[in-house]
Amino acid sequence: MPVLEIKDLSHVYSAGTPFEKTALDHIDLSVEAGEFVGVIGHTGSGKSTLIQHLNGLLKPTSGEILVDGQNIWEDKKNLRGLRFKVGLVFQYPEYQLFEETVYKDIAFGPKNMGLKEEEVDERVREAARFVGIPEELMEKSPFELSGGQKRRAAIAGVIAMDPRVLILDEPTAGLDPKGRDRILGRIKEYHQVKQNTILLVSHSMEDIAKYATKVLVMNKARVFTYGTVDEVFSKSDAISHMGLSIPQISKVFHALGEKGYPVNRNIYTVEGAKQEILKRLSKGTVQ
Repeated sequence: MPVLEIKDLSHVYSAGTPFEKTALDHIDLSVEAGEFVGVIGHTGSGKSTLIQHLNGLLKPTSGEILVDGQNIWEDKKNLRGLRFKVGLVFQYPEYQLFEETVYKDIAFGPKNMGLKEEEVDERVREAARFVGIPEELMEKSPFELSGGQKRRAAIAGVIAMDPRVLILDEPTAGLDPKGRDRILGRIKEYHQVKQNTILLVSHSMEDIAKYATKVLVMNKARVFTYGTVDEVFSKSDAISHMGLSIPQISKVFHALGEKGYPVNRNIYTVEGAKQEILKRLSKGTVQ
């Protein structure tokens, strides 16, 4: 059974007014448990509105959202429990830090779940390890941390609730390349260990290609395509026409193919490029 099912979902802002805008237009989507889904789309494509529906922050104008087969709006009393099951990390989550210490901030969610003190402590320390926060920072004020450390502490606060689905909205926005790679690497490790479901919203096609197992492309309030990384990136021309930039390495291999070199054009990571070049060299087909 899919962990997430979206059935004929539509959302209209300011309905019945001159400012009416359709943000989601009859969306159907099914996400299997354990997938790492990259979500991409230009500004205004509907991706942020979509993810806010998945843990009940927005109510559909029409359609259904099912988590583990249950319609999340069937009974409003279930919404609180849903938000422990579907964790959402907003863009710039460090602005949501507020407790006296890093430890207390990470513990806030598990405590609100009504867990025993021992389990709260275990979850806090496990989440801190996943995101790379060392023990010596746990009793510091979160406002003493660097920008990247604050970001990781905020993500740990959601991870500590052990959600079935973890949704991250541009978790590396504003970070330098090292900070971005560090956070995405930690999220990938978390996914590999916990085997839960992750949805990562990103403008970086390189990051999506490197970390995701499936890709969802949103365009004009609809699903343009959803499939494996290979399936989606094989439509790179159509994606480019939508105003989204394909990975630089893909552009290189497309250009090589255009010039008549016998290379696989569906290359989207540096590692994939390395393997393709080595394969061609071993066959003597690259000159």
